[in-house]
Amino acid sequence: MKPKTQQQMMSREPLEYYLSLAYSVTLDPDPEGGYVAQIRDLPGCFTQGETLEETMANIQEARELWIETAYEMGDAIPLPNNAIEYSGKFLLRMPKSLHRDLAQKAELEAVSLNQYISSVLSRSIS
Repeated sequence: MKPKTQQQMMSREPLEYYLSLAYSVTLDPDPEGGYVAQIRDLPGCFTQGETLEETMANIQEARELWIETAYEMGDAIPLPNNAIEYSGKFLLRMPKSLHRDLAQKAELEAVSLNQYISSVLSRSIS
């Protein structure tokens, strides 16, 4: 790899700018248990965890380390791909037991299952 010139390294945004960017996370159940998370905009940035909360915390830590390392090495840091338009709908397959647990929690909070899951996901990424 070719070393970056001082001018190339100085012409980019401060590290805090890159750390503040919101990247999409791909989250998949692991066949052996737990979950696998990946940020496709940052090649090689992935992690796993036993619970959704642990996996989301781990991917945020992996994102920060990926960006900090690339920044220190003078490598280009890809910006999030926001060109795709999303409908706000997707199909999610999950274990029956998780579906039951989520439905019970939603009922306890007197909200729809959709509203409850949206709330949980929103809290986990903020």
